[in-house]
Amino acid sequence: MRGSAPINGRGRGRGRDDRGGDHAGRQQGKSEQVRELQRLYVTGGAYRGRRLETPDIYLRPMMSRVREAMFSMIQPAGVVRDSASALDLFAGSGAVGIESLSRGMGSTTFVDFSPVCTATIRKNCDALGATSRARVVQGSVDDVLVSPQSFGLERPYELVTMTPPYEEVVYADLMDKLASSPLLDEDTLVVVEYPVELGIFPPVYADGRLVGLRNRKYGRTVLALYVNRPSGRLDMTPFTEEFVSLKTGKGAKLAQRKAKL
Repeated sequence: MRGSAPINGRGRGRGRDDRGGDHAGRQQGKSEQVRELQRLYVTGGAYRGRRLETPDIYLRPMMSRVREAMFSMIQPAGVVRDSASALDLFAGSGAVGIESLSRGMGSTTFVDFSPVCTATIRKNCDALGATSRARVVQGSVDDVLVSPQSFGLERPYELVTMTPPYEEVVYADLMDKLASSPLLDEDTLVVVEYPVELGIFPPVYADGRLVGLRNRKYGRTVLALYVNRPSGRLDMTPFTEEFVSLKTGKGAKLAQRKAKL
């Protein structure tokens, strides 16, 4: 997405960066409001309802209704299965990757720069009895995408989820590294979370290697779903119109209706 002004923009983030640095004026520890925001539970599958620990730093984890919507989007592809693996980038507490394990993914690799976050991910996987299906990598997402062998990652993944802290990354750079990474293979599904303030991601990226399937808005959050080098084996039709005008996802509409009751 290099050269596309909206994707070079920045939004408000989760309060940490990929380099592990603190911002001037960033709130330290957890206020009651932050504790409430970070009260996370698994939304579906074998671990449904299990509570997840959160790191003792300020994060903006993917909301439960957005996680539910994400897995509803990718479910038709059949990628969540015991013979497949997922890569959770900017993993934080590990909520997204743990959700994939809960719903039947064979294994998940979690990547985060913060040692506090990686320790929390290990603790959560231990508590759920999922340690044997989890791999936790402490390192820069940029470095992992460019040189995965340096981190012991030798094979591509069937599902890659990327949920960066909005204001501390340049999405154009991240997407360039993602599209050219050896961690993506033919038909790898890629989910990217980004803020609505960036505008709309394009339907095709990296000379046609990444083809957009879904692009849906959930409050301030947008989920873009791409397939890498599609072979035609996945039974998913691209919704090109969603990359022209942002659509509100069904999960968001349902939550809005409940809020009015």
